[in-house]
Amino acid sequence: MSPVREARRARVWDPALRAFHWILAALVIANWLLGQFGPNVMTLHFWLGYSIAGLLLFRIVWGLVGPAPARFVSFIRGPRAILDYMRHLGKREPSLWPGHNPLGALSVVAMLLALIWQVGTGLISDPEDFINVGPLADQVSSATARKAVGWHHLGGSIILILVLLHVAVILYYRFWKNEDLVRPMITGWKWVRRR
Repeated sequence: MSPVREARRARVWDPALRAFHWILAALVIANWLLGQFGPNVMTLHFWLGYSIAGLLLFRIVWGLVGPAPARFVSFIRGPRAILDYMRHLGKREPSLWPGHNPLGALSVVAMLLALIWQVGTGLISDPEDFINVGPLADQVSSATARKAVGWHHLGGSIILILVLLHVAVILYYRFWKNEDLVRPMITGWKWVRRR
């Protein structure tokens, strides 16, 4: 039986999670661009960073109390599930996974951790320019605050790699596995395997 015949349409992503995803994507892209090409005074970069921190706090809470597909316990899997999923990754058929698949869950966790790192290092960074000092830089040693500048730049590179990998995987699923992962994140509806 073909995978499409085994599928049913299901509501997977709730409106709050979808809004979180697209707002976070826009803010991360804008803030990365500001960090690379922005003005010398990074006030807007700071404000977008605070907004990202608020979104991350929401996602952590939503991962604990939100609808089942949004909860961490529903999609974070162990090594056996990840390896089993990877064995079928090359097949030219949709995975029809309800919510985040085991590899997608790793991506979610990696992105959340990278963004938490980025917010944290931004809050304590002190580039010694007397302008772009993180609001918590005085809460750590001056050596740590100076090192945090480099850590923040490294975090930006890691986030860029994760975003590019995310887009590449979306394209892989669309064109190799014939599975659209973008539309469900807009509408909330996804084709999933029948139980």
